[in-house]
Amino acid sequence: MTDVATGALSSVLVVGTGLIGTSVALALRAHGVTVYLTDRDPQALRQAVDLGAGDPTAPPGQVDLAVVAIAPSATASVVSGLVAANAAATVIDTCGVKADILRTVRASAGGAAHFVGTHPMAGRERSGPLAARGDLFEGHPWVIVPDGVDPGSLARTEALVALCGGVPVHLGAAEHDVAVALVSHVPQVAASLVAARLADGEDETLALTGQGLRDTTRVAASDPDLWVEVLAANAEPVARILDALRQDVDHVISALHEVGVDPEWGRTALREALVRGNAGRARLPGKHGGRQTPYVLVPVVLPDRPGELARLFATAGEAGVNIEDVAIEHSPGQPVGLVELSVAPGAEQRLADALTARGWQVHA
Repeated sequence: MTDVATGALSSVLVVGTGLIGTSVALALRAHGVTVYLTDRDPQALRQAVDLGAGDPTAPPGQVDLAVVAIAPSATASVVSGLVAANAAATVIDTCGVKADILRTVRASAGGAAHFVGTHPMAGRERSGPLAARGDLFEGHPWVIVPDGVDPGSLARTEALVALCGGVPVHLGAAEHDVAVALVSHVPQVAASLVAARLADGEDETLALTGQGLRDTTRVAASDPDLWVEVLAANAEPVARILDALRQDVDHVISALHEVGVDPEWGRTALREALVRGNAGRARLPGKHGGRQTPYVLVPVVLPDRPGELARLFATAGEAGVNIEDVAIEHSPGQPVGLVELSVAPGAEQRLADALTARGWQVHA
C-alpha cells in the first residue's frame, strides 16, 4: 500500500492500454512499480504487455491506485464501478474533460473522496499502445482537481505524476474545461479545418508545402474518434470560443473583400488581425514554462544521411553553444534538408564559425 507521507506507490491498475494508459504504465514500470493492465480490446492489451507495460492478470487485492485512461463517454461509469468495488485506495482518470465526469461520479458514488480527476497535458498524433512512450509526460503540465479529495488520495495522485515526470497543476474542474477549450480543443478543430482544405488540393500545389503548413496542421493527424468524444464532452466552452473565432474570420473576410475598394481600411483591418496574432503568440510560455526568449535562428544545410544530425549537434556542443530548439525542413526531390538551430542571442556567430570550420554549409 501507499506510504501517504512520502507518496510512494507499490501497485497500480491501469484501465485502458491506449497511448496515455500504456505510457503511464511504462513510466511506472521504469520505477519498479507493479502495474496491472486491463482493456476491453484484447489486441491493445496484448501489445501493451509485449512492450513490458505490465501484468494482464487481475490484481490479487486492492491496489494503491487505479488509472482510468479510456474514452470520455465511458470514463464516469468505469470510475464509479472501481470506486464502488473498492478496487483501489485511490482512483484517478486522465480524461481531457473534467466537470461532467466529476459530477457524474460523485452523484453515483456518494461523494467519492478517493476519486481524483486529472488530465496530463501531453499526447501525440498517433494513438494506441504502440505509440506509447515512458517519457511522454516529462516536463508537461498534469492537471489535478483537488476539490473534495482526501489527503491520502491527493498524495497518491501527486506521487504518480512525479513518477511520470509531469508537473502538477491544481485547477477546479470547470476552470480546467474552459482552459483546455482555449489551448487544446479549439486549436485541434482549427488545425483540422485548415487541413481539410488540403484534401482537394492538386498534387502540384501540395508539392509547394513548407514547414509552416506542416506545423499548423500537425495535430490534424490525430484520431478523429477520440476527438469526437472530447469535443462532445466539452461542447459549450469550445463552441463559445469558436463563435469568437468565427467573428474574427468574418472580419478578415470582409477586409479581403474590401481591400480593393477601400485599401486603407482593408489593409488596416488585416494588419490588426495579424498583430493580435503576434500578441497572442507572444503570451505562450517559453522554455521551462518561463517567458519566451527571442532566440536567433542559424540555418544549416543537412545531408540526408545517417548520423549527420548527431554530428551537427556534436559540433555545436564542442563550440559550447546550447541548442534551444530545432526544426527540420526537407527539400522536395533533393537529398538534403534545412535545419534551423535556435540559439541564444550572441551565440549565433560562434556557432556559425564552428560549423563552417567543420565543413557545414551555413546560411546567413
